[in-house]
Amino acid sequence: MAKRVSVIDIGSNSVRMVIYEKTSRFAFHLLHEEKSKVRISESAYQHDGVLQEIPMQRTFDALENFLKISESFKVKKVLCVATSALRDAPNRQEFIQRVRNTLKLNIKIISGEREAYFGAIACANLLPKQSDAMSIDIGGGSTEITFIDANNVSHTQSLKLGTVRLKELFFDKDDLKGAKEYIKKELQKIPSKEISTLIGIGGTYRAISSAIQKSQSYPLKKLHAFETTQEVFIPYLENILKADEQKLSDLYIDNNRFDVIKPGALILKMIISKFAIDKFITSGVGVREGVYLADLLRSSKDQFPANYNTSVRYILDAHLSDKHFSNNLATLTKHLFSITQEYFGLDSSFKQQLTIAAKLYPSGSNIHFYSQNKHSYYIAQTALEYGFTHQDITLISTLMKYAKNKLPAKSHLEKYQRLLPQESVVNSLSFILSLGITLLNHRPRNIDLELSFKNGILEVKSQSNLYLAKESIAKLQCLKDFQVVFNS
Repeated sequence: MAKRVSVIDIGSNSVRMVIYEKTSRFAFHLLHEEKSKVRISESAYQHDGVLQEIPMQRTFDALENFLKISESFKVKKVLCVATSALRDAPNRQEFIQRVRNTLKLNIKIISGEREAYFGAIACANLLPKQSDAMSIDIGGGSTEITFIDANNVSHTQSLKLGTVRLKELFFDKDDLKGAKEYIKKELQKIPSKEISTLIGIGGTYRAISSAIQKSQSYPLKKLHAFETTQEVFIPYLENILKADEQKLSDLYIDNNRFDVIKPGALILKMIISKFAIDKFITSGVGVREGVYLADLLRSSKDQFPANYNTSVRYILDAHLSDKHFSNNLATLTKHLFSITQEYFGLDSSFKQQLTIAAKLYPSGSNIHFYSQNKHSYYIAQTALEYGFTHQDITLISTLMKYAKNKLPAKSHLEKYQRLLPQESVVNSLSFILSLGITLLNHRPRNIDLELSFKNGILEVKSQSNLYLAKESIAKLQCLKDFQVVFNS
């Protein structure tokens, strides 16, 4: 597979492009993203699906610019897919041929089922694992749904429901009753199944989730993997459906979505009423990422290897020059957790977050040594994009921010209170990580320490000179009368 790949997605409402760069076999990161609200399907549904000249020209112009951007990044492969608007258009070949002949770009029209599959494998691979979940991708012309259980994707289905389609057929005519009847008829095609989690893909769902975050002064600036409950989500949908333009603005809906947010909210509300959903997750990934992953993971059944995380691997590839120290620190910190877990009253589930924090802690020094912790914190908070909950990301980045320093500040704990475990847990994990760093101050090639722990006393045995470790540990903020004793 090429090192740099562009993926272009021509939807009914927008045309989008992402450029990804591989850093190792299955690790990648986003280099560039571009979006244009071309609305290629504008007025099409009033003319039996026929694409109109002005929207087609807007789309052509956007594609031309996208290809120039790709060229500037020295992209070697461009994957371009089109969904509902072109799929349904009688004159689609006219547009496809023009793009192929003039821009030398091949557009692949994908079926609704394939579109649903791409969105679902992106969610299955790049979100925390979910059971009894359903992904829903509300686009301008269609809505794709898929059942997801961990890595397993099943029942991919496309419905003729879309925000632009409903707007032009019903909402522009103030025919809310007709819209509800139309939606209800389409939803009857979805088989009955126990679903506890809804994973939302696409611009409509993300716009609503972003609005909810703003209304709550949510502390983490990240939409991907944002979770909320029915007690929050459903009333927000109802408020959107009742709102005029001023109220939509008060609800933090962007004005460029005023004309399509209500059709999308109505689709969501009626789907939710069909299932007993209690958890709502926002996906920042969708068809584009699914197209990329299907290419990247084609030799592994469209799944990452077990226990593999592409974001962790990317940070290791891009930001760590001394992976040996990183591995030693992760190993030692994991051992410290195991022998002190009962003493600190820590649940076993925290071991993984602590180990990742230890492994990635040195990443910030590759940017600037004297502000290592600040940069490590920022890298973890922003680049741990895939496979983690917001709670995971906040805890891992917090541990990296305060490693080898004082315990986490009260102001930080208060700001992220809704995403962090209780203060005693954060402080204990922070202390364990700082302890691991100080014990490896002499940077051994291999871990040259033997540790034993009993009654709050950590005994450290080593044949090496641990002068720097002894000096640094004396400065640590210890917890619960914790003591460290060195025996040569």
